Amino acid sequence: MARVQAEESDTATLYDRLGGAAGIRRIVDGAVAAHMDNPLIAHRFQPYADRPERVEEIKQHTCDFFAAGSGGPDTYTGRSMAEAHRGMAIEAAEYDAAADDILGTMKTLNHDAEIRAEVGRILESLKTEIIHA
Repeated sequence: MARVQAEESDTATLYDRLGGAAGIRRIVDGAVAAHMDNPLIAHRFQPYADRPERVEEIKQHTCDFFAAGSGGPDTYTGRSMAEAHRGMAIEAAEYDAAADDILGTMKTLNHDAEIRAEVGRILESLKTEIIHA
């Protein structure tokens, strides 16, 4: 039985291991809340605090991107990361703070170290598309 479970987890997509759409939504909700409180990046998110429809739009785009990039069933049709962040002049420290919020949220949600490391590698691969964009 344990061997079958191990084989199933080896073939499960990251999307599945994150809990599918609902699991990704929990990560995104937690990460955005952390971003709003993070002194390094809060200034980028606080202007939307009184615009819940805009926050929801950002969350939905993030969920869609995250789901598609982790092996989910849907195709992401939004803008590229470089395009979405163009002109924002995001510094490396800000990007790292946002990534730390995501990984910290995942830890709070009890995702194991292996899954967090996998997401961390994906986040690192996106960094050059986003900083100083």
